[in-house]
Amino acid sequence: MNKYIAEFIGTFFLVLTIGCTGIGAGAGVIAPLAIGAALMVMVFAGGHISGAHYNPAVTLGVLIRGKVNGADVVPYWIAQLAGAALAAFLVSKFLRAGVAVSPITLHIGPALFAEFLFTFALVYVVLNAATAEGTSGNSFYGLAIGMTVMTGAFAVGDISGGAFNPAVALGTCILGISSWANIWIYLVANFAAAVVAAVIFQLINPPMQTTPIATDEPPYETPR
Repeated sequence: MNKYIAEFIGTFFLVLTIGCTGIGAGAGVIAPLAIGAALMVMVFAGGHISGAHYNPAVTLGVLIRGKVNGADVVPYWIAQLAGAALAAFLVSKFLRAGVAVSPITLHIGPALFAEFLFTFALVYVVLNAATAEGTSGNSFYGLAIGMTVMTGAFAVGDISGGAFNPAVALGTCILGISSWANIWIYLVANFAAAVVAAVIFQLINPPMQTTPIATDEPPYETPR
């Protein structure tokens, strides 16, 4: 249960930050910085408990990599989606209540490609920085993950909304930042990118780097 609570909290604060900086704040370049920083600190906070996925696509990638138990996947997804939904509700009904929000306009092809590319980058970084034996015990994994999201938000935020995360996509739909009609773009691109990133990780890492953990160990290895 502790793992699921950690996933809920981390995803909650990620989406809360997205909502508060993305609606009526006039944050400009501050929003991607704040979002990346929020993810970074939550990864450092929860990594030793749950692996700090905060993202159903990351959970899928880690599952393929063999560093999360299959029985934990659905509870992880439920915790992540619940955290995102609650954060979006609080932002829209309390913290930014009454602020007019217009959904971003997406062009399907570029949005799909942008979401795929940076979700791939995110999952690829997570697997290599936080699950590989070659980087075991490092102190930079949270910074690497947070900065990947920050970079993606700067690079393609105006193209796709910069979700890179199905839970974030749910949150942005509840917030009104994205249209419900476009949520499939995020689901398809994010999950497909996670699969490709995990397969490539397995291909390019030495065999010893892809040995699955025992079922009673944490979802993936983090520094102590």
